[in-house]
Amino acid sequence: MTKKQKKTLRRILIAAALYLTAAILTRVVPLPGLANLAIFLVPYLVIGYDVLRKAVLGIVHGEVFDENFLMAVATVGALALGEYSEAVAVMLFYQVGELFQSYAVGKSRQSISDLMDIRPDSANLERPDGTVETVDPDDVPVGAMLVVRPGEKVPIDGIVVEGESTLNTAALTGESKPRYVRPGEEIISGCVNGEGLLRLRTTKLYGQSTVAKILDMVENSSLKKARAENFITRFAHYYTPAVCLGALVLAVLPPLVLGGGWGEWISRALTFLVISCPCALVISIPLSFFGGIGGASRCGILVKGGNDLESLAHIDTVVFDKTGTLTKGTFAVAQVSPAPGIGREELLEQAALAESFSSHPISKSLREAAGALDTRRAANAREIAGQGVCTRVDGHTVLAGNARMMEAQRIDYRSDDGVGTVVYVARDGVFLGSVLIADEIKENAKAAIDGLRAARVRTVMLTGDSEAVAGRVGEALGLDEVHAQLLPDGKVQRVEELMANRTGRGKLAFAGDGINDAPVLMRADVGIAMGAMGSDAAIEAADVVLMDDDPAKITLAMGIARKCMRIVYENIVFALGVKAVCLILGAMGIANMWWAVFADVGVMVLAVLNAMRMLAVKKS
Repeated sequence: MTKKQKKTLRRILIAAALYLTAAILTRVVPLPGLANLAIFLVPYLVIGYDVLRKAVLGIVHGEVFDENFLMAVATVGALALGEYSEAVAVMLFYQVGELFQSYAVGKSRQSISDLMDIRPDSANLERPDGTVETVDPDDVPVGAMLVVRPGEKVPIDGIVVEGESTLNTAALTGESKPRYVRPGEEIISGCVNGEGLLRLRTTKLYGQSTVAKILDMVENSSLKKARAENFITRFAHYYTPAVCLGALVLAVLPPLVLGGGWGEWISRALTFLVISCPCALVISIPLSFFGGIGGASRCGILVKGGNDLESLAHIDTVVFDKTGTLTKGTFAVAQVSPAPGIGREELLEQAALAESFSSHPISKSLREAAGALDTRRAANAREIAGQGVCTRVDGHTVLAGNARMMEAQRIDYRSDDGVGTVVYVARDGVFLGSVLIADEIKENAKAAIDGLRAARVRTVMLTGDSEAVAGRVGEALGLDEVHAQLLPDGKVQRVEELMANRTGRGKLAFAGDGINDAPVLMRADVGIAMGAMGSDAAIEAADVVLMDDDPAKITLAMGIARKCMRIVYENIVFALGVKAVCLILGAMGIANMWWAVFADVGVMVLAVLNAMRMLAVKKS
């Protein structure tokens, strides 16, 4: 609880004690009217002086119609009519509701504050002479050497130059499983270093790093309001003056038409004003969206605004890019097919040594599959354009390449029809076998598609890859539609066709990670970027960022959004329904000030309690 909240709680307790004392005293000891007013005025001013002050300042600044004005007019009017106890009670319960609301908003903001803890306070900059200086992250240039000690946050994105350690990425991804890093690997800011000392070379300025972008997105999320939030803002703008006018008519018109009874009708009008206060809607609706964005951020899902959360709730089609979204975007050996008399390990070894001088991803995947090798066994590597490489390995001529190379060298080889890149290997003119290299499907990709199918969402994949590769991935994952061999503008065109052919109010989301996905991310109703390894352009263009690159988080994000909208609609219907009934009863003289307290403070507390359910988000 904050200092301000503690101060308000003390005021409430003191005012409540004074109010009970005044109520007992006036019942036990008969006192004249002015004495009764003076006794009740003490707790009234203790608990309500700030409301009166804000009401006066609002009138001075031309912002008349707010809850402070309504409460001030209603309670001062009640005092004027001699309803001293009711006036103090209304103000007391109003402040209790305000305290509760402040606490609820504080709880919701805490979920965002926890994320803000990833902000680095400093960076350990290593100078050319080997000394280490603590500097502001904003002062670190690109290419600088940083030292990250155990337990410290990684301040800026960079590449590990020296040291091995584990990184705690929970603040970014919502996952507690640590990530092991070694020299040559890229790491992003915001992670917490584990047990090892790391030296890294920065690849970005702090303002362009992952942690800075995340903080900027979350801090500005409240600027992008959902339609429901805008509706409530517009509604309150017209609603409050309307009910004030209605209360004035209720106080004046019936006595003029029916004659007399001014006190009764003014009392009804004051009750009408208390009931009409729109606190429940004005507070609970933004709180629901704020809680939804905060809850999603704890799961490693960054939503840029309430309008994006609202759109997520109405998604009925999700379009995926393939590489880096449904697949890992890294090549790996998928199948080894040695020729008769050749062992699997021998084939992989010869292929890896032949490719040992190349930096191509396919060559790297062969070396990783073969394990540790003495590259001194290979020499005189020569690349043959469009075919492969020719290398001397242990004094033998080893060829590693495509079918065109085998045919050009007149080697009798066995064709491999596998889906992916096939590397044929021959030694001294004798075929050794083939190695199939393919982009691996992500572990959670199948779960992502199954989750979306369970949510009755259509799944589509767009890729620039071949029909064969796209078909294999689509069949393995059970996608509804697959479109292959598309250029970036072709992806945009396909998305526009899907959006043009949809029915109802359903929304279309596109999930991608590459820089060439930025145009289609912006074109879709909801752009979802893979954030951990995704390009800066994709993250900038997207409305939602998945920090751990897990496509299964899309279903979780939709679940959070749908829960948020369900709570929003519940609060709107409940608050307006109760207030409508109580306003009618108040105008008829059936509902008194105590009813008004429930219709205002009670409804607000219940609506805020309902909105606080958004803070409880399950991560799976």
